[in-house]
Amino acid sequence: MSEASLPHRVTTETPPVRALLTLAVLALTLVLLIAPLAVVFAEALREGLGAALASLTERDAWSAIRLTLLVAAVSVPLNAIVGLAAAWAIAKFDFRGKAVLITLIDLPFSVSPVVAGLALVLLYGTHGWLGAWLQAHDLRIVFAFPGLLLATLFITFPFVARELIPVMTEQGRAEEEAALTLGASGWHMFRTVTLPNVRWALLYGVLLCNARAMGEFGAVAVISGKIRGQTTTMPIMIEMLYNEYLSVAAFSMAALLAALALLTLALKSLLEWRHADLLSATRRH
Repeated sequence: MSEASLPHRVTTETPPVRALLTLAVLALTLVLLIAPLAVVFAEALREGLGAALASLTERDAWSAIRLTLLVAAVSVPLNAIVGLAAAWAIAKFDFRGKAVLITLIDLPFSVSPVVAGLALVLLYGTHGWLGAWLQAHDLRIVFAFPGLLLATLFITFPFVARELIPVMTEQGRAEEEAALTLGASGWHMFRTVTLPNVRWALLYGVLLCNARAMGEFGAVAVISGKIRGQTTTMPIMIEMLYNEYLSVAAFSMAALLAALALLTLALKSLLEWRHADLLSATRRH
């Protein structure tokens, strides 16, 4: 057998070492991911499916579910629009302060969510910088839905932009410039050239943003005031129920939140699989 026909090896580890590494990864996955999820669902169903469903239909629990979905439904489209605009500006234009803008986009990754929530309280709270003006105009931010929305927007802001910036940068500006040269308007160029090229990255960013919005705890816990039935989202409600020793109710809501996260992950995997199939078909032709 010639040397060229031998299978190409990209690693130098022996088979026992590779097997050991694989087993270690599988063990960590089992201990850190699968086992905790299994425990959550097992505890939720400990008293039967009926008890779990009944706990989720309680007024306060249903209010927390509706509020979580509402916050995600508002914050995700807003972040998609702003993230798309930010990625467009960074990838397609050269201007002073681009590095500063990129740093600001990454800021929520660096700042603790609790610190972010506290900053919002100090800015919009009764004794905050804008508190007196808001109170004079009968506007409530802290301990109300607007505060929850602002906290969620801050925490989830980088996800869409960070998915789009590398894709747009790699694609360059040639196609857009060609479309403009051929007489396309700016909106027509964006709709027919730019958006189709980044649709998969945009969808990935939206899914990640949605998962983070539904699961956010730290910033929302600070600015919400944890008012039962009014400003308690699902993660906050889980903590409250667990602290009240209502373990079945707490784990039932945790299982629902985990199921929503798993659904988001499944959608992301489906999109990646679909994207890979389309790329393979394009290369074959």
